Amino acid sequence: MTIALPSVATVARAVLETAEPAAKIKAARRAARAWRQGDLAHRFDTEMPAAPARPDRPELLLPGRMPRRGKAGSERGRIALLHALAHIEFTAIDLAFDLVGRFGAQFSRSFVDDWISVGADEAIHFALLDRRLRALGSGYGALPAHAGLWEAADATTDDVVARLAVVPMALEARGLDVTPVTVERFVAAGDVASARILQRIYHDEIRHVGYGTKWFGIACETNGFVPVTHWRAIILARFRGIVKAPFNGSARDSAGLTREFYADLA
Repeated sequence: MTIALPSVATVARAVLETAEPAAKIKAARRAARAWRQGDLAHRFDTEMPAAPARPDRPELLLPGRMPRRGKAGSERGRIALLHALAHIEFTAIDLAFDLVGRFGAQFSRSFVDDWISVGADEAIHFALLDRRLRALGSGYGALPAHAGLWEAADATTDDVVARLAVVPMALEARGLDVTPVTVERFVAAGDVASARILQRIYHDEIRHVGYGTKWFGIACETNGFVPVTHWRAIILARFRGIVKAPFNGSARDSAGLTREFYADLA
């Protein structure tokens, strides 16, 4: 008797529906391991939820209502920044698994290979940041956060090309621009432990943005779009943020996001 394997979509939905942070980390890493080991079917028989489950804390505020973080070199300012980054990574777990479950049927198995690995990476990043916050006497949920990153996903549930353009190629690419300066500030403040975590995240995010650029190009080729022209059109029409200089051209180039995409949109 053959037992049908659970589908990768069912497991992706389970990650999205897990609210408690420690449980979500475990669910994400367990899903990635099951996929690598061949224990999940490349099948998309389950719809993704409209929004992921969220823990009771942190309190989610509108971006304009977020309290000021304090001076960058102070411990209070560093804790606030680490908390904001932890919230980004927590949301990024859901972004990766939503991408797998919502859009995976449109692509080959290697799409799932890439994005389920991203989900596992983001779970590790969140765990590292939460552990560091605890070492500093805080923890995830101790401060408010905002839901801007998921709002970008919510606005692109209808179109994988738009999702790839906005989330990895605009929002996550911005992280490549600002992280090196943030690392320098932490080092200058004597917080080498936090700086090392951010440096690890930075190197992983180059690969993640690269996956975004890669699959955006594949989707454009499938649909007959010119990648640079179409990316610019999506950003102008659907990106709620700002394409902001200065740019980390070296990291962006490593991710395949060359200057012709973004330079004169700043």
